[in-house]
Amino acid sequence: MSKQTVKQPIPTFKTEAQARAYWESDPHGQDSTVHLDWAKAQKVKLSNLRPTTKTISLRLPQHLLDSIKVAANARDVPYQSLIKVWLQEKLHSH
Repeated sequence: MSKQTVKQPIPTFKTEAQARAYWESDPHGQDSTVHLDWAKAQKVKLSNLRPTTKTISLRLPQHLLDSIKVAANARDVPYQSLIKVWLQEKLHSH
């Protein structure tokens, strides 16, 4: 039988800065296991969470853009989505 330990309550903070200072107060961050029993944690799906995006302007030669649009149409995806997929794949291959 394993020994159960009493968990300490998480301190109350007046500001986000105080909370940040507490959790960052040692080189490895506070050990959250003194406050939480991670064995009882449940997985959560954040289905509506989307990554933050930034709009950019990108100048491409017309023939290149036309070729990208043809490739996107063949895959039945928007051409901007295909560009993002290709950029991500290239980034991960390096």
